[in-house]
Amino acid sequence: MRPWPGRAYPLGATYDGTGTNFALFSEVAERVELCLFDEAGTETRVRLDEVDGFVHHGYLPGVGPGQRYGYRVHGPCDPEQGLRCNPNKLLMDPYAKAFSHGIDWDDSLFAYDFDDHTQPNDADSAGHVPYSLVTNPYFDWANDRPPRTPYHETVVYETHLKGMTMTHPGVPEDLRGTYGGLAHPSVIAYLRELGVTAVELLPVHQFVTDHYLVEKGLKNYWGYNTLGFFAPHDAYAATPGQQVQEFKGMVRALHEAGIEVILDVVYNHTAEGNHLGPTLSMRGIDNQAYYRLVDDDPQHYMDYTGTGNSLNVGHPHTLQLIMDSLRYWVTEMHVDGFRFDLASTLAREFYDVDRLSAFFELVQQDPIVSQVKLIAEPWDVGPGGYQVGNFPPQWTEWNGQYRDTVRDFWRGEPATLGEFASRLTGSSDLYQDNGRRPYASINFVTAHDGFTLADLVSYNEKHNEANGEEGRDGADDNRSWNCGVEGPTDDPEVLELRGRQSRNLLATMLLSQGVPMLLHGDEMGRTQGGNNNVYCQDNEIAWVDWAKARDNEDLLEFTQGLTKFRRRHPVFRRRRFFQGKPIRSGDELRDIAWFTPAGEEMKAQNWDDDFGKAIVVFLNGDAIADLDARGIRVVDDSFLMAFNAHFEDIDLTLPDGPYGNAWAVVVDTSTGLVRHKPGETLEAGTTTTLPARSLVVLQRVGGAGS
Repeated sequence: MRPWPGRAYPLGATYDGTGTNFALFSEVAERVELCLFDEAGTETRVRLDEVDGFVHHGYLPGVGPGQRYGYRVHGPCDPEQGLRCNPNKLLMDPYAKAFSHGIDWDDSLFAYDFDDHTQPNDADSAGHVPYSLVTNPYFDWANDRPPRTPYHETVVYETHLKGMTMTHPGVPEDLRGTYGGLAHPSVIAYLRELGVTAVELLPVHQFVTDHYLVEKGLKNYWGYNTLGFFAPHDAYAATPGQQVQEFKGMVRALHEAGIEVILDVVYNHTAEGNHLGPTLSMRGIDNQAYYRLVDDDPQHYMDYTGTGNSLNVGHPHTLQLIMDSLRYWVTEMHVDGFRFDLASTLAREFYDVDRLSAFFELVQQDPIVSQVKLIAEPWDVGPGGYQVGNFPPQWTEWNGQYRDTVRDFWRGEPATLGEFASRLTGSSDLYQDNGRRPYASINFVTAHDGFTLADLVSYNEKHNEANGEEGRDGADDNRSWNCGVEGPTDDPEVLELRGRQSRNLLATMLLSQGVPMLLHGDEMGRTQGGNNNVYCQDNEIAWVDWAKARDNEDLLEFTQGLTKFRRRHPVFRRRRFFQGKPIRSGDELRDIAWFTPAGEEMKAQNWDDDFGKAIVVFLNGDAIADLDARGIRVVDDSFLMAFNAHFEDIDLTLPDGPYGNAWAVVVDTSTGLVRHKPGETLEAGTTTTLPARSLVVLQRVGGAGS
């Protein structure tokens, strides 16, 4: 089979209706063979003799969607110099839009002899590595439009595509755990009623399960082991080979419901691991270009991720790979944003983290990628990797300081009032100085990595025995409190306290300035049995148990009520930071005011109070200083938020004078109350009880002085 010359771009396999263009970058390759496979696995090799700018390419008429293929790259093999070409290894196309079947971890996948790592392994790996697939780009998007929900109106729901629906009674069994399962009307109706505006999916790029997990009978559940930055994971398709079409159908259905799709993406490393890892794709194509190698020892890899390797974002073709992938998911797959795993790694051009690195400059200038939601996990495991607050202005960040501070406050740690106040009001200390807004802070109390909300209030220690690592894995600093008993209990007092603490954490997060992120199942008391690292638990330990929704209807209704309350009241989702002063000359009230429970405005010494477990904040609904889409000034009711993390009830004196004459309780975590209209009123200046370990929100009834 002789190919036509074809084109060097776009990279990957591009079907045009009559044939397919193949293009592969490799700066070190001396020869590239395109390998085509039929249903029986019979291989046909085609030399790609056309080379432009280190891109090897050719066009094959008559080759269309469904064609299985891979590459063999002939070139230098000198691992000590970082050169790892080996034509005996069939290589996955880094630009492939889909893959078929998984990896069986046969010895042939490795380029060295297992008994003597210095000796080469020339066994052919074909049949043991996934085939790349030619795909059909056509899809009927109908009238699909991105919801483009503004950040300040966004409520994120972090979920696992498979785990979300594996036990859902309303989803047909053949769709559970698939793209179609998440798009099922019963799931979409649940998300809408919950009040979320975006789902943030754990990795759905093609990934593999590590060899050591396979040996233990476990799986890579989370998916942070990517090997295909353009391909939806094949195992999430209900019909083999239809993952691209099914993914697009899922996005279209979610968009019709007004729900955005954000992908958790892993551009910091690949599944090929360290120098002892398999040769599956980029390692055999151009190891020096795609990976960060140790400067004076290029046999080994720089590892800022804890996974064995780090992508070389300082190389132009690796940067191109990432940017091409991002644009593809926006333009062809219609996703609405990305959450970047270990994003600090992408900022490491040389050694230090640099927020003005080439990657961030490219994103800033890109007319497509710069317009979607960009969320950073602002840390990695390398030196100086913790970079909360230091990402460029158009980025938002998972705010780990918010998580830690809120957990500490509600478990009764002393002297956290000042930082708690900052986290509650958008973390201006982290984001204001570089021109960012409160919604730069993605506020979360729990996420996939760590305890669920139910476990956060039920366990003091992690219980990861099922992972087979003797408890060495998972975080030790959980800032959790079991409320008196470790794990399951029938004690009604402990159960009541756990429920109250869960409501405290949910209400704090959903009523803080910034963007709230809810972990799937927290609204119904999902537990992982104290396991805080379920990355390898593709089973009932990690899946959402939908029976919990029936067992915890009160918590679910409370969460639904809070999201509706937040949506009704823009004072809890401001687009600008509080200034602590009136917005107009002559106004008597400032936009925010802080009080002690005794009704006195906070003074400097109060912030350093050793007690530090109770505080009250006044939010002025007339001082939002925002304009709506029509240019009309946004106003709202005014509220008091009263926090008591103490184990005893305390007296709460309601502010009077200019702040108002009457107040009504609209949220009370001690009872699970969420009202959308004020009920019984309390006169300003009177003293009422603020229950132990509770958050109470009071709405001003009438104007100031009325």
